[in-house]
Amino acid sequence: MVIYIKHNKYYCRFQVNGERHFYLCNGATTKSQAEKIENAFKYKVQQIQNGVLPRENKQNKVKMATLFNLYELYSKQNNKGYSKDIYSLNILRSYFKNDCVGDITLNKLEAFKGYLLNERHLANATVNRYRAMLSKIFNLGIQNKSITANPITDLKKLKVRNLKTRFLTLDEEARLYNTVAKTHPYLKNIITCALQTGMRKGEILNLKWVNIDMEYRFIELLETKSGKSRRIPISDSLYDVLKSLPITSEYVFVNPETNKPYTDLKRSFKTVLKQAGIYNFRFHDLRHTFATRLAECNIDLIVIKELLGHSKIDTTMRYAHAVPKRKIEAITILNSYREQREALKGGYKTDIEKLAI
Repeated sequence: MVIYIKHNKYYCRFQVNGERHFYLCNGATTKSQAEKIENAFKYKVQQIQNGVLPRENKQNKVKMATLFNLYELYSKQNNKGYSKDIYSLNILRSYFKNDCVGDITLNKLEAFKGYLLNERHLANATVNRYRAMLSKIFNLGIQNKSITANPITDLKKLKVRNLKTRFLTLDEEARLYNTVAKTHPYLKNIITCALQTGMRKGEILNLKWVNIDMEYRFIELLETKSGKSRRIPISDSLYDVLKSLPITSEYVFVNPETNKPYTDLKRSFKTVLKQAGIYNFRFHDLRHTFATRLAECNIDLIVIKELLGHSKIDTTMRYAHAVPKRKIEAITILNSYREQREALKGGYKTDIEKLAI
């Protein structure tokens, strides 16, 4: 063991079972007092090694505010939905404002879940997104070597009710266009773009002329949710729309009063739907309509996946579920399986073989 003075303060340095320790002998004014403090430190270390006392995790003293700042920097550099992240992050900052990582217990997390559900009246799916954000925040802390564990892993996700994939019927589409023509004509071309491309609302509102090749008739999206670029062919109806639009800005769909792109369509689109008598429908469901109609036409799911820009085929599979026609055909064929097998001996292809193809 070593006792020494530095800047008029006593320090001690020692080993216990191979573990090295270094401490400030706070309050010691003589070497004798420093030795007594050192002995107390050594005794505490021995108690911890023997399991009598819990090990102190200094990383648990890291402030949640530090991790929030780390996530904000990450989101700004990597997430397209940065502004939405900041809104959610401010709610986290307000709730956990004075907490350290060591204060974040399962009970604390369950209380936060209750706060979101009962006081902010958020849906289960939204609460799960807050859980995912917290998990990412703690994982960034681990990667940054600020903390060693992610306490969110013990917090269970809330069950989310599976909603039926909603899409426009042809009758609803006609009513929608008729209403738009009378009350919100500027929405017509935007809706057509959504129905003909399956693009997300943000992709449409941020669409620029530089992304459109009118000669070869395709739209190339470079900044997408998945981070991967994709090309979407331009249909005849969309081609006519694009040709009719005046080019007054770098953006395709602009507000004529400001010559800037529309920031959001939520209120106007909701009004149009109400006037048209279309219920339980969102702008995003225009994207579902695009995909469902392709599936109804027996377009391969891989093609639909590429057009929508899904990273996984599992996400696209919902549109196969929305089209029961092929299932009915399959069961009908199965019902006559014996006859089909007998026909197979005749040397021609059966309906089962055709379906497989």
